[in-house]
Amino acid sequence: MSRNKKIILIITILLVLTGCTKQLKDVNGKIVKNTKTGQTLPANILCQPTDKDIIKLYDKNKEEYIAKLEKQLKRKKITKSEYKTKLASVTDIKTLPTCKKFTPASGGYEGVWTTLFVKPLTWLIIQIGSLVRNYGVAVIIITLLIRLALYPITKKSAKQSELMKKAQPELAKIEKKYKDKNDQQSMQMKSQEMLAAYKKYGINPASGCIFGFIQIPLFIAFYESLYRLPVLFEDKFLIYKMAVTPSSAAHLGNYLYLILPVLVLVVTYFSFKLNSNATMNQDQAKQMKMMMYIMMFVITITSFQMSTAIIIYWITNSAFTIVQNLIVKRSMKK
Repeated sequence: MSRNKKIILIITILLVLTGCTKQLKDVNGKIVKNTKTGQTLPANILCQPTDKDIIKLYDKNKEEYIAKLEKQLKRKKITKSEYKTKLASVTDIKTLPTCKKFTPASGGYEGVWTTLFVKPLTWLIIQIGSLVRNYGVAVIIITLLIRLALYPITKKSAKQSELMKKAQPELAKIEKKYKDKNDQQSMQMKSQEMLAAYKKYGINPASGCIFGFIQIPLFIAFYESLYRLPVLFEDKFLIYKMAVTPSSAAHLGNYLYLILPVLVLVVTYFSFKLNSNATMNQDQAKQMKMMMYIMMFVITITSFQMSTAIIIYWITNSAFTIVQNLIVKRSMKK
């Protein structure tokens, strides 16, 4: 199986296993927002909120939705079976455990991803948040603990990047040697010489993908856990409310939240730069640089719609990557 096919397969499996964060919507299908903060609310919330304004939003949404279903039933627009099915899908926060009593088993089985990844991570955030009395600090601590646990793996990826830089001159010579030779025999010889160079410097080309594969599921798990956890709706980190996005805050006139996307841009830039492999020639270098700038642009724009909690995770995770790669770089120079 080719490398590209393996990547597609892994992403497909990940998407199949991944749960789905559902936004709370009113009877007209519009997304429900907290008018004071501009934050959206999850329909599949994991435990009970304590903020009175948020509780009112959920209760009001439930009452309006039930009233709509009852009208549809009376007018025979839906059957009793459809009524019961839709009624069961209504978010009733009173049936949920309090966040302090939440466990990975709460709510029963919700699929492989949610049951094995999202709920345990949510429980861990609650426990550490209760211990340190701040859920923003809890997100930082858990991110660092996970990255420390994965350090042996991500360290290998960082080392491969440095080894590629050392092998760069030799690999560039091979590229130049076979630049205008496209026949099958030349391609085979080029491949053999490239593999020999990789072996000489101890390079495993596939290991460079490990870091990316780890990043994707971690980000998705944190996103779901943080978005579906109401204690984060009600907490702050420094001056920032955990569930508020920079775009919604700026819309309400609080421009201090715009500092967060700037920080995302800075740490993402240095994280990508230090983690990138050396390229073979100038054309590949230009392509790699262009791809890096596009990804940075997309991530920065996306961060305007990320909650403060997710941004804290991203900044902490990227900062760890920067420090890790600087340590690896220094150790390999000795």
